[in-house]
Amino acid sequence: MAEVRIKAGMWVSAALRLAFNDGRGGAVLRRGDADAGGILVVLRGHAGLMVLSQVSAGEGERAWMRATGEVPVEQDVADAYVARQVGRDPDLWVVEFDAPDYLPPFAGRVI
Repeated sequence: MAEVRIKAGMWVSAALRLAFNDGRGGAVLRRGDADAGGILVVLRGHAGLMVLSQVSAGEGERAWMRATGEVPVEQDVADAYVARQVGRDPDLWVVEFDAPDYLPPFAGRVI
């Protein structure tokens, strides 16, 4: 059975609140479709950036893929990845979090 999905705008608001409650900063870099937009998460740490992309894993389970790879990348590499994805999906949200540990402030499987 597939997971119940909440609206993208509500998810982003909740994720930002979790980050702020944990003492981390966060910001919406790009607003997408409030109801059904996909979400990219940019994690900013000491060694660079890591971009996470929503994917379906297993039987409809939602997970997060390290879209820019296993190691942090430079700003221009992350920006180029985000720009390509936004070009493919104009409804996409882009949300950035301070993440010195490169872990998102929300629960979720990272693959």
